Amino acid sequence: MSTPSPRRLSRTALVAGAVALLALLVLLAWGVLRSGRPDRDALPSPLIGKPAPEFALPLLHDPSITVHASDLRGAPYVLNVWGSWCPACRDEHPVLSRFALTKRVRVIGYNWKDERADALDWLEKLGNPYILVVADQDGRSAIDWGITAAPETFLVDAQGIVRWKYSGAVTDEIIERQLLPALAKAEHDAGIVPHRAAPQ
Repeated sequence: MSTPSPRRLSRTALVAGAVALLALLVLLAWGVLRSGRPDRDALPSPLIGKPAPEFALPLLHDPSITVHASDLRGAPYVLNVWGSWCPACRDEHPVLSRFALTKRVRVIGYNWKDERADALDWLEKLGNPYILVVADQDGRSAIDWGITAAPETFLVDAQGIVRWKYSGAVTDEIIERQLLPALAKAEHDAGIVPHRAAPQ
């Protein structure tokens, strides 16, 4: 049995290193190209196409009232996860506020791991775009939604099926290119005639 010569070993190591470097460069190039795509934060979610997780959470503005996930069925809604401690939530807030004014779909707030007083103060100062806000102070219900950060935004259809998810701060472009088409498809699939806001 012959032993490979040092020269042959170094040539093999050089080829293996070049292949590894090339694979790394391809991966980096893919990442750079992907970072320019508007859907780069539209992460796949195991919830897409499945029923939204059940929850029973208090209203932020009146903790004596409990809202269940089933209470929201009957019409599509956007569930926006936010916290007063979240800088990106502040960035997206004006975008959500403008979108909510169109009354195209119900926008529900999901206040996550926040102090009630801080959350109420935040909405008082920045405005409240939500038709209601549920509070998940300990974050337990968020686990079922797969929530790992804020902001995150979900679209749930009239039957309670999750149709779309976006991780990160939504922008006008994300709403126009991703959320509204997903909403239109959900409405079409359910035979719902979309509500149009009156021209101003």
